[in-house]
Amino acid sequence: MSRIITRLFAFLILAVTVSAAHAERLVIDLSNPRVEPVPLAVPSFVAENSAANEYAQQIAQVVAADLVGTGLFRQVSQDAFISNITSFEAPVQYADWRAINVEGLISGAVTVTDDGGVNVKFRVYDIATGAELGSGLQLGGTTGSWRRLAHKVADTVYSRITGEGAYFDSRVVYVSEAGPKDNRRKRLAVMDYDGANLQYLTDSSDIVLAPRFSPTGDRVLYTSYETGTPQVFLLDVGSVQRRALGGQDGAMTFAPRFGPNGNTVVFSSSTGGNTDIFTVDLRTGARARLTSSPSIETSPSFSPDGSQIVFESDRSGSPQLYVMSASGGEARRISFGNGRYGTPVWSPRGDLVAFTKQNDGRFHIGVMRTDGSEERLLTVSFLDEGPTWSPNGRVIMFMRETSGAEGQASLYSVDISGRNLRRVNTEGSGSDPAWSPLLP
Repeated sequence: MSRIITRLFAFLILAVTVSAAHAERLVIDLSNPRVEPVPLAVPSFVAENSAANEYAQQIAQVVAADLVGTGLFRQVSQDAFISNITSFEAPVQYADWRAINVEGLISGAVTVTDDGGVNVKFRVYDIATGAELGSGLQLGGTTGSWRRLAHKVADTVYSRITGEGAYFDSRVVYVSEAGPKDNRRKRLAVMDYDGANLQYLTDSSDIVLAPRFSPTGDRVLYTSYETGTPQVFLLDVGSVQRRALGGQDGAMTFAPRFGPNGNTVVFSSSTGGNTDIFTVDLRTGARARLTSSPSIETSPSFSPDGSQIVFESDRSGSPQLYVMSASGGEARRISFGNGRYGTPVWSPRGDLVAFTKQNDGRFHIGVMRTDGSEERLLTVSFLDEGPTWSPNGRVIMFMRETSGAEGQASLYSVDISGRNLRRVNTEGSGSDPAWSPLLP
C-alpha cells in the first residue's frame, strides 16, 4: 500500500492541550444555545511551500463555511483584521483580535508533498481568555481529498467548542429531479453534505425513490419502478453495481432501511391490497414477517441498538407512529397529536424520533421522544417531508416542495432546536435525502 493511501484521511491528533492558566470561555452549550452566533475569525491558512498555495485559502474557506453553516458562528470579515497570520508559529496578537470583537480564532498551515500528500496543521484560540484550545492538531490526506481535510478540521473545531459529535465529513444520497412537475425525471445522486462532489448513481430512465445508506456508507438501498411495480434494490456506491433484493411473486416492495448491523434490511411488502413489514438477511436471504394486519404498515426504521423498530400504520384509522420489537409482536402507539404522522426515523443518539406531520393543510417536520412525549414541530410549509438525521443527531435534512403547477422540490436542513433553517445546495431539484454516517 502506497504512502499516500496509508495516510489518506488519517486523523492524527498529535496532542490536545488546554491552558491550565486560563478558564475557557469559548464553549457553546447546545442544550441552551446562545441566540447570537460566536464571532469567529478564520484567516487564510499559511502555505508552507509553493505547492500549497492552491489549497491553503480553499481549505480555510470550507472550514469557515462549515462552521458558519451551523448557525452557531459568525465569520468576521478579513477586511476588519488588524493582524494577519503569516507564520503558523508566530505568537497570536490577542489584543488585535479583541479589538474587532473576535471570540474564536482558527489558524492553520498547509504543506503539499512531492507525491501529492497534503498535511494540514491548525490551532483554535479563545481570544477572550488567551487560551489555546488545541495545540499541534494535524491531519493528512491527498490533494484529491483536500475538501475532506477541510471538513475534518471543521469537525474537530466544532466538537472541541460544543462537545458534540462531528458531522461535516459525511455525504447525502438523494433523488435528483428534473423536468416539469407532470413529467419529472428522477435519478439517484450522492454528494458531500454541503452539495460538493456530486455523483449520479442511476440514469433517469426509471422512477427511483427513498434511497438509504448502509451503516458503513458504502451501499444504498432504494425503491425502483423499472419493472412497473415498486421493488427494492441494493446498490454499491463505489462500483455502482446493483441488484434486486427480490420478493414474493407479484409483491410490491418499498420503504427499505438497513439495520444497524448492515446485514438486515427492513422494508414494506404489499400483496392483495395488504401492506406489512418484513426483514431480510442479506447474507442468507432469509425473510421474516414482522406485522400481520389488514392496515397499511410502512416506513420502518431501526433503533440504533437494533432492538426496536418505529413505523407508520393506519391501524387506528389514520396514519400514526408505532414502536415494536425488532422481532415483531405487539406494537405501542407513540403519536397522539392532531393530524397524520409518517416517515419516522430514529435518531442515531437513540433519544428522539423525527417524523413528517400533516395537519390543517400544512406539513411539518417534527421530533418526539421515543415514548411519544415532548413532541416539537420544527418546520411548517406547503409540503415538508422525509426527515433524515445528521451523523451526530443534531441536524435534520428533509425535502420541501413549493406550491403551484411549477412547484419545485429542494433539500433543507434545520437544527433540532428549530433554529437555523437553511436550503442545501443541490444541482437542480432534489427530494428524499438520506444522510450517511461519518466517512471512514
